[in-house]
Amino acid sequence: MKLYLLLINLLSFALYGIDKHKAQKHAYRIPEKVLILSTVLGGGIGALLGMHVFHHKTRKPLFYIGVPVILVLEICIAVYVIQKGIL
Repeated sequence: MKLYLLLINLLSFALYGIDKHKAQKHAYRIPEKVLILSTVLGGGIGALLGMHVFHHKTRKPLFYIGVPVILVLEICIAVYVIQKGIL
């Protein structure tokens, strides 16, 4: 599980960086659905870091509100799972 979370967060961070680079080059972009999906699948920390490091998607409410909300939900789920000893 720890390895999965590490990898999905690295992937999410990288996706934001790649999309920012493509935006600057006016190249084919990574769909917003993919960026959000990487967040929902456990990459909330990577997404939030990617947004701030690359200054990307910080003006869109779906991202500047959605990513932190998803991250808080992920943390709540993790705390619940740890307390209940589910994993």
